Amino acid sequence: MIMVNTLVFGHKNPDTDTIASAIGASYLLNHAYGEDTEAVAQGKPNAETQFALDYFGVSPLRIITSADTENVVLVDHNEAAQSIDNLADVHVAGIYDHHKFAFSTSTPLYITAKPWGSVSTILFYEYKQNNLELPREIAGLLLSGLISDTLLLKSPTTTDFDRQALPELAKMAQVEDVNAYGLGLLKAGTDLSSRSDKELIDGDAKSFEMGGKSFRIGQVNTVDIDDVLARQAGIESEMQAERQAEGYDNFLFVITDILNSNSKAIFLGDANAEVKAAFAGDLVTNVIDLPGVVSRKKQVVPPLEKQF
Repeated sequence: MIMVNTLVFGHKNPDTDTIASAIGASYLLNHAYGEDTEAVAQGKPNAETQFALDYFGVSPLRIITSADTENVVLVDHNEAAQSIDNLADVHVAGIYDHHKFAFSTSTPLYITAKPWGSVSTILFYEYKQNNLELPREIAGLLLSGLISDTLLLKSPTTTDFDRQALPELAKMAQVEDVNAYGLGLLKAGTDLSSRSDKELIDGDAKSFEMGGKSFRIGQVNTVDIDDVLARQAGIESEMQAERQAEGYDNFLFVITDILNSNSKAIFLGDANAEVKAAFAGDLVTNVIDLPGVVSRKKQVVPPLEKQF
């Protein structure tokens, strides 16, 4: 598996697992397979990710919107809508992912995909399989990606592989109290006071095609859902502006309480019936309760897709 000058990157609006897995995959490819890769990002790190980068002394990645190399490796995504602008013009040489697959190609490629809690977990086992020692900062970032995507092992996406990997990564990263670190990491991403309404809806948003219509789903973590809903008018204004500018048929903005594992969501669009049926609830002033919901991948997207 020889590649030259290959870019490794995750999805738009990168979260902690995306940044960690890009860095982790690039280091793995370079040192286990002798490749020449660079980890890059499709956006600046959010507050949670910056907390991890600062803690482990890692610089933010170079930001791109398109690739200037012939080959690329995708991490934490495989859908064109979430990838670089010129994806169709480059060769996808490999994918590390834990989402459902929508990618198609006319040429063979390396794919490592497992239904685990994070791509960081997948990469941890790739390092073990290759007998490659994890530097402290790489272990720390993978630990952070695992914690972020599994909400410190509380998300329904968590698997036994994640549970086994967490203490091993914590030891390699020299994190003595992983629960304290994990809570600090997650809480760093919940300080929303300095973020504009547009930054809230765009910070962790992905686009999907459902029933021939575009569906934008954003999510924000908090420790107080009511604090976010107090900004509902401004949030809806930005959602509507983005729908008009980008042509989204539907926009669902999920607000997740990471301490109590519950969510509420603001919805704008023409799929009211599908949204109410998907979550067996009512929309009241554009808001629907999502009790027990914390995972977009497992608890939001699948029931919506079923309705379409």
